[in-house]
Amino acid sequence: MSDMPSMMSVANKTILYTGAAGGLGTETTLNFLRAGARVVAIDNNPDKVANLTALAAKEELKGLTVAALDLSDLTGLRRSLEAISKEVGGFDVVINNAAIYPSKPFEEYSIEESQAVQRVNVDAGIVCVQVALPHMRARGWGRIINIASVTAYGGWANLSPYVQSKGALIGLSRAWAREFGAYGITVNAISPGAFPTDAEKIHPDPEGYTRFVLDHQAVKRRGDPADIANALMFFASDAASFVTGQTLNVDGGWVMH
Repeated sequence: MSDMPSMMSVANKTILYTGAAGGLGTETTLNFLRAGARVVAIDNNPDKVANLTALAAKEELKGLTVAALDLSDLTGLRRSLEAISKEVGGFDVVINNAAIYPSKPFEEYSIEESQAVQRVNVDAGIVCVQVALPHMRARGWGRIINIASVTAYGGWANLSPYVQSKGALIGLSRAWAREFGAYGITVNAISPGAFPTDAEKIHPDPEGYTRFVLDHQAVKRRGDPADIANALMFFASDAASFVTGQTLNVDGGWVMH
C-alpha cells in the first residue's frame, strides 16, 4: 500500500499563487508553508499582504515571497515572473486564483470592462502558465490548478464577465491537461461555492444571502477556507498524479454535475 502522507507531500515544491493573500488564499498559502513548500504569493492588496506576512511570521513559517504585481499589465507580469522564476529556480505548481468581479446588469457592461475582467481572470493565468511551463517540462513534473467557480455551472445574474472568465478557466484546464499530460504535468480546476469572503460584500443583504446559500447547499454550513486548502493540497501533490482535466466543485453540494 502506498504511503498516503508522503504522497500528499508538497515539501520543497515552489508554488506560484495569484491572489494568495485573499479570503481563500491566506489559509491555503499558510497550509502550503506549513507543509514545507515555497510560495511566491502574487497579490497587490497591501492590507491583505501585510496580514498574510504577519500570520506567516507569527508561526515562524519560512519560504514566503510576496510580489505586488499588476495582473492587468500582461507584459509587465511576464517580465516580472520570468525574473522571479530565474531567482527561485522555476515554478513546480501554478495556482491561478486572482479574480475581479464587477457586478451589474449585462447591458451596462462596456466591452472594455468585460475585456478587463478576462485580462485579469484568464489572460494573467495564461501568462503564469507560459512562464512556468518550460521548467515543468524539463523536470517531467508539474501541477496547474485553476480556481474557477460554481457560477460557471449555475449561471449568475449581474456577473456575466466573471462567469464567462470562470467558464474559460474550466475549458483551459481541459485543453492544457490534454496537451501537457505527456510531460508529467496535470491540470485541474477547483470550483468553490459560496464562501464568506470579501467577494460577498457585493450582496446588499448578507444575512439573506447566507440563508439563500444554506437553502441550496446539501451540507448545511458555510464553506471554510480549509475546505479549499485541502483540495489544493491534493491536486498539488503526487496523490493526484492520475487525475487531470477535472473540475472539483467544493461547494457543499450546491451545484452537482
